[in-house]
Amino acid sequence: MQNIVKYFPNLSDNQIEQFRKLEELYKDWNAKINVISRKDIDELYTKHVLHSLGIAKIIDFKPGSKILDVGTGGGFPGIPLAILYPEVDFYLIDVIAKKIRVVNEVAKGLGLENVKAEQMRAENVKEEFDFIVSRAVTNMPDFFSWVKDKIKKKQNHELKNGILYLKGGDLTEELKDFPKATEYNLSDFFEDEFFETKKVVHLPLKFKV
Repeated sequence: MQNIVKYFPNLSDNQIEQFRKLEELYKDWNAKINVISRKDIDELYTKHVLHSLGIAKIIDFKPGSKILDVGTGGGFPGIPLAILYPEVDFYLIDVIAKKIRVVNEVAKGLGLENVKAEQMRAENVKEEFDFIVSRAVTNMPDFFSWVKDKIKKKQNHELKNGILYLKGGDLTEELKDFPKATEYNLSDFFEDEFFETKKVVHLPLKFKV
């Protein structure tokens, strides 16, 4: 929890309290429905919360933006980002119903009114979004095929509308067909050893591949 405040020093008292409550809520729900590995739950703030917030080091979402979180699992990166950006709308989807149940209960426990979570396949989403976020649910070519037609044309940010993907390791092969993709090393923003190989990949989506 200290790391959240360290790297995001401008949080309101309410946001700090919401981040603090995350551990209690996730430990409680994880005991009933396992959405986070047992070994990771003790490092929730580094491996899940701070990792999710890495996206906020690349972009500052503007009020009124719409963000889709695909394959959210237990609510990452969507829930931490929704705490950080209370005036941004987040739509969290996953194909596994029990995970969405946890997401909804955590959002309710935190009083997050800017989160909607549903059991849904990405291909079946009909809306358009400023950005689509995810934590390494699949390889980029497959992910791109799921979401390529779900991005708004109107730009409101300096960073072009598109995908913001949390992933680790050498992505050369995976991104070889995406010349417009940019990799941002999270080790440039966070000191913890966990982030040494972690990245945010930005792929603008209004271009021909």
